[in-house]
Amino acid sequence: MSNSAPLGDQRTTAWWWVRSIVSWTLLIAMIAVLAMTIAVPRITGSTPYTVLTGSMEPTYPPGTLVVVKSADPASLGPGDAVTYQWESGKTAVVTHRITEVEYAEDGELQFVTQGDANPMPDERPVVPEQIRGKVWYAIPYLGYVNNFVTGKQRSILLIALVGGLLAYAAYMFASAARDEFRNRRNRETDTEDPVTDELPVVAAGSSIMPN
Repeated sequence: MSNSAPLGDQRTTAWWWVRSIVSWTLLIAMIAVLAMTIAVPRITGSTPYTVLTGSMEPTYPPGTLVVVKSADPASLGPGDAVTYQWESGKTAVVTHRITEVEYAEDGELQFVTQGDANPMPDERPVVPEQIRGKVWYAIPYLGYVNNFVTGKQRSILLIALVGGLLAYAAYMFASAARDEFRNRRNRETDTEDPVTDELPVVAAGSSIMPN
């Protein structure tokens, strides 16, 4: 007699459930990270940046990925975190919070900005031409990944990850379908009653009397 559990019982063990939950959790987490760091910014036309200093702690500590979406300067106000060029025409950017909206003598709109961790406002007011956009959402630690993967590597990684995740999802579905099919076959086999010819048992030295 075999002591091995049938396939249907294997699928209800604690290990099977732990393995399935962990696998699907990792799959969903990877898809979410991929979407938030690469896919969503590309689709929406927003831009990911990496926080490199501690001026916005504790809200955006170093290594945070901030995704910045373009915004009408007239719609910005105190409390909004914005990414702007440190100097007009230069590539270096800073992400700080608007603390005050004011107008210059010539009527030009200006923004006073300050880092959450800084005791004083920034030296110069920011003009609309400097603003790259408003912080849409932020993800801790993923800024390091954003720094590592740039340019053409981002497109290659996106294709590779999407292909890998789809392949993994297909494998999981196929594996579950195969197990279900085998489980059904085993149940059908177990419910079939074999037909046997029962023969009378006769003790030695005795005979069967006809009716």
